[in-house]
Amino acid sequence: MAKNIRKAGKSVMKAKEIYKAVDQIAPFTVHASYDNPGFLVGDGEEDVNFALVSLDITPRVIEEAHMIGAQMIISHHPVIFRPLKNIHPENPVYGLLRRGISAICAHTNLDCAKDGVNDTLIRLAGVEGDTEILYDGEGLPIGRIGELSRATDIHNFAIKVKHALTANCVRYADAGKAVKKIAVIGGAGADEIEKAIEAGADTFVTGDVKYHQFLDAGNLGINLIDAGHFATENPVVKVLCDKLSEVLPEVRFEVSSVHGDCILTV
Repeated sequence: MAKNIRKAGKSVMKAKEIYKAVDQIAPFTVHASYDNPGFLVGDGEEDVNFALVSLDITPRVIEEAHMIGAQMIISHHPVIFRPLKNIHPENPVYGLLRRGISAICAHTNLDCAKDGVNDTLIRLAGVEGDTEILYDGEGLPIGRIGELSRATDIHNFAIKVKHALTANCVRYADAGKAVKKIAVIGGAGADEIEKAIEAGADTFVTGDVKYHQFLDAGNLGINLIDAGHFATENPVVKVLCDKLSEVLPEVRFEVSSVHGDCILTV
């Protein structure tokens, strides 16, 4: 089957120049100690005029990049997170190498960055004014805090968050408080609930919340919303794609059309 190659960029650029552009948007030096962001697969001297942007690098995304002629995938979640003991055909790294596609991954550095995951999330949650930074246990600017223009109840706010993020579902715990000052951490941020409380938030929006954390939220006096890992982070993909298109207009950047939430609901 012939490649369905879409129109690429106007000129060729070295992969390392795209890495530098991502680094300007979300500095790789600002990341959690457990994380592994960076230029993870490929050669910085490779030529790139078309890059796909996705939350994850999956076999489907790799095949999409191959079919449309993209030489690079830029993702949020690292395609290599823990040390690899082997590389087999089912591993996305194998697919990248086989197709000759490089990978740049901006993870917790994109969480922390201006206009990154959490700035995007808090705007979608309805905060229009100034926001403050929510620091995690390592002192990283991992979350954001802000106030809604008008207080609401937790049920209606949860529905609003679901629609704004196009989430499959939203789970929440009602602490009996009006929703006004909210804290957000995209992805798995529930462990930082006490930081949100210390910052004065009455409501915390995040993902991957465990049962005992929902239970504790009521006792701690904070509304807790779990909108899902994917839904709380995925909106930043288009933001990153648009930023890169603005910084490097000679390269074509496009959001993956095949990647979606791996968690299905009924």
